[in-house]
Amino acid sequence: MNGHSNGNSSGDTSKPVPLWIAGKEVQTDTQFDVISPATQEKLWSSSSVSAKQALEAIDAAQTAFKTWRYTKPAEIRKILLKAADIMEARQEELASYMQKETGALAGFTGFNISTTVENLRDVAGRPANILGEIPKVSAPGQGAFLFKEPYGVIFGAAPWNAPYILGTRAFLYALAAGNSVILKGSELSPRVFWAIGSVMKEAGLPDGVLSVIYHRPEDAVDVTNAIIESPHIKKVNFTGSTAVGAIYASKAGKELKPVLMELGGKASAIVCEDAEIETAAMQCAMGSFFHAGQVCMATERILVNRKIIDQFAEALKGATEKVYASNGEAPVLVAKATVEKNHKLLSDAVSKGGKVILGDVEAKEDSAYRMRPIIVSDVKKGMDLYYTESFGPSVSLIAVDNDDEAIEIANDTEYGLSGAVFTSNLGRGLKIAKQIDTGAVHINSMSIHDEALLPHGGVKKSGWGRFNAQWGLEEFLKLKTVTYME
Repeated sequence: MNGHSNGNSSGDTSKPVPLWIAGKEVQTDTQFDVISPATQEKLWSSSSVSAKQALEAIDAAQTAFKTWRYTKPAEIRKILLKAADIMEARQEELASYMQKETGALAGFTGFNISTTVENLRDVAGRPANILGEIPKVSAPGQGAFLFKEPYGVIFGAAPWNAPYILGTRAFLYALAAGNSVILKGSELSPRVFWAIGSVMKEAGLPDGVLSVIYHRPEDAVDVTNAIIESPHIKKVNFTGSTAVGAIYASKAGKELKPVLMELGGKASAIVCEDAEIETAAMQCAMGSFFHAGQVCMATERILVNRKIIDQFAEALKGATEKVYASNGEAPVLVAKATVEKNHKLLSDAVSKGGKVILGDVEAKEDSAYRMRPIIVSDVKKGMDLYYTESFGPSVSLIAVDNDDEAIEIANDTEYGLSGAVFTSNLGRGLKIAKQIDTGAVHINSMSIHDEALLPHGGVKKSGWGRFNAQWGLEEFLKLKTVTYME
């Protein structure tokens, strides 16, 4: 193997982050620096996988698949439940990695780890319920079986913004269905992804079933293409931006390999005139500015009935100031480019008639990686902010005359991942929800919602396919028809 294996030294943050290949920690000569978005100081170095090493990991996964696919549900359950226990026991350690590498606050980090633990425990018992069928066929004396079988080696790629949740789900459902997985984590948070691999190794996952890799940005094309082109890779799942997801989908399409995509969003929250205003305002503030808006399900447009727009605007400002704007330092964003993008979008909106009702578009924080929440009203078509996903702490407040106008604006986007509706009338809320073209709509709660028991995914350019629960498991199973004559 190109590189050298270590013992369990990688929890030592004074040493470079290793890869996990075939159950072993592998240091590489090629490395890259990991920088804290909060301080802009170097945290540590990380090993960087080469295309050759990635192919070695795939070969190991293919070998491991030949036995893992026959693993009994009870053994899978044992491993996943143990992984959940280990993650809970190591919560303080795991949280520190995420906070340092992504700038996440303690609340969001805790949510990440607890949600991941819940996902592990939920999936642990599901393999026992993977069932085929015995359909009736037309020919006399003939019978048939429908078998559900794993694909083989799966390639999963996950981002930095919710790395424990998104990193784990990139392999969890595939593993539980009997597949082996190559997980490629973000170069912005490699120690988080190392920790995920460490948890699974400690839980007793057989060597080769899961490899965890990361690489320098300049190696992305070579490594990713090599992985997708490998004949052993049978399916790809990607979570990240729509722009990069399109590249993955295009490459997978060229290789005729199925994909599961969870991409960007431009979620709208519709606030009807009969909504409980204070509740709606708090939920919209949370949905807009949780993790500084660096969540694919974040609320980007708030569509408010004109009859209550002034009252709601004041409540929204109060809720935002209470929870976010008065919380000491401005929130950290993982990328300076995101701060610059948000300022550019906001400046364009203001130059075309948008009105800032909270925050200061011209404000300069003590760090290029920090930005406070900003609310802009009177946003309309022709402004870049109207259509572009900000992926930051910016939200548009738009007055509407009725539900039909709100629905039209909510659907006027290339995305379709999440949304929210606020009303005191559940029937009205359901009627609106049915007309919004998106993967999920949440009535009287914020647009950011992800839990183990509910399917998660989008439509349009937010992707296709579903993670979570039995829907996630089914994504990584293929049907085989077997007929027989009596």
